[in-house]
Amino acid sequence: MAWLELSIEVEQRSLSRVEAALEDLEAASITLLDAEDHPILEPGPGETPLWPQVTVRALFPDDIDRIGLFDALQLMVPWLTPEKLATREIADADWTRAWMDTYQPMQFGRRTFIYPSTIEPPSATDAVVVRLDPGLAFGTGTHPTTALCLEWLDGLDLSGRTVLDFGCGSGILAIAALKLGAARAIGIDNDPQAILASRDNAERNGVAAQLDLYLPDAVPEALTADVVVANILAGALVTLQPTITAHCRPGAPLALSGILADQADEVAAAYRRDFDAITTTQQQDWVRIAAIRR
Repeated sequence: MAWLELSIEVEQRSLSRVEAALEDLEAASITLLDAEDHPILEPGPGETPLWPQVTVRALFPDDIDRIGLFDALQLMVPWLTPEKLATREIADADWTRAWMDTYQPMQFGRRTFIYPSTIEPPSATDAVVVRLDPGLAFGTGTHPTTALCLEWLDGLDLSGRTVLDFGCGSGILAIAALKLGAARAIGIDNDPQAILASRDNAERNGVAAQLDLYLPDAVPEALTADVVVANILAGALVTLQPTITAHCRPGAPLALSGILADQADEVAAAYRRDFDAITTTQQQDWVRIAAIRR
């Protein structure tokens, strides 16, 4: 059996109405994706995404009356004209993973690669491979904020060190650190879904035994790490400066990301009292700030 995939880009405020219409029309599946690769605002399973723009992909049997489907959809969502719809046919064997077919392995720095589960890495290679799938999971390396952190970790000697991923999301940074030689990694996130996602991804990568995960209220008192990375919003980085600083052991390298270029001075100023060797690295509109704890 073949399938018709219907793809619609909508603003977040219109998402619930589009979803309800597709459900009423008995779509076989509905997949929500981030239309703009927004770096921070991630949904948990079953929650409404907070992304500003969302790509909605719905599957219908290929033999459905397409004109009738489009007419019914437009009656339910009047602004949804045919010009705003994209369609393609998908073979039955491919439909459950069809939305992943645009994702390819990505390299960060000299050694680190992110591979989706649909692609096998070369068997003979000294690359550090992290297996992670995109979609409603977040932090897959596709956004500059994550890429900047992965490249930074790739350039460090992490052997025997403890690495803290503050705002761990999918766990991608903590997992990459362990694959790069860290002895232990710690992930902290205020979203329980992020803790679940990080644990699941760590298990898939065979490093779950080396990863400790905490919600903020459960973080052990006086927890510190040899290396700290925080990929969260700039405002949160400023507000949480005392907490993040307290987690850094003396001499610990720190990387801060999730910062737009015009926010870099404010964030750097918040950390200047406690850190030396402050540098900024820019990719597109985003900046990573790196420093060393005094």
